[in-house]
Amino acid sequence: MSSSSFTTGEDAVDTAIAQGKDLDGTPIPPVKLELYNKVMALEAQRQRSGVTNTMRSRIVRIGAKHFPKDKLNQMLTNADFLPLQEKEIAFYY
Repeated sequence: MSSSSFTTGEDAVDTAIAQGKDLDGTPIPPVKLELYNKVMALEAQRQRSGVTNTMRSRIVRIGAKHFPKDKLNQMLTNADFLPLQEKEIAFYY
């Protein structure tokens, strides 16, 4: 398995956190892991508002890293999602 397979893909960060190591192999300080786990435990209990809302949020958050604003906005519209909101544009772009 190549070294990049440990640092790429959607599960790379979660796998590293579960192992208590950063992607470069250095240990994550216990105080940081404790806080992360505390917050994630609360998040796991939060009521969800719907799958399509979560899908759109993820598309915007991650898509903004990979696509220019106009392209992402067009892709959202083409997929029948709401277009980018001004607050999203201000935050991500």
